[in-house]
Amino acid sequence: MNMAAKILVVDDELDIVTALSIRLKALGYEVITAADGMAALEVARKQNPDLILLDIMLPKLDGFRVCRMLKFDEKYRHIPIIMITAKVTDADKKMGEEVGADVYIIKPFNPEELIGKVKQLLEKKKES
Repeated sequence: MNMAAKILVVDDELDIVTALSIRLKALGYEVITAADGMAALEVARKQNPDLILLDIMLPKLDGFRVCRMLKFDEKYRHIPIIMITAKVTDADKKMGEEVGADVYIIKPFNPEELIGKVKQLLEKKKES
């Protein structure tokens, strides 16, 4: 397993970014972060992360639009995206699927479940 997989964590809540960063770094992942949708797109395009943890409710550009813009771009569509959100309606989940999110996790989430999904998606990506 490539321990230095690069993960982009996007959330406007600093405590969530910090908590996820600490946990992911402890597992050997490289972590990069962004606090709004515009920064997320910029960082994703510059750094080409192996996986993105993406909040939906973001300033400047929401997570749905960030996801759509990356998934409809030939150069970045291969990046698995886990959407993390407090939005729990079926319509929101459907929207997540439509914009190409690989996994949809609801806040407050179980960190172990989230890490499990991260590992699963990185494995799947390695195999393809």
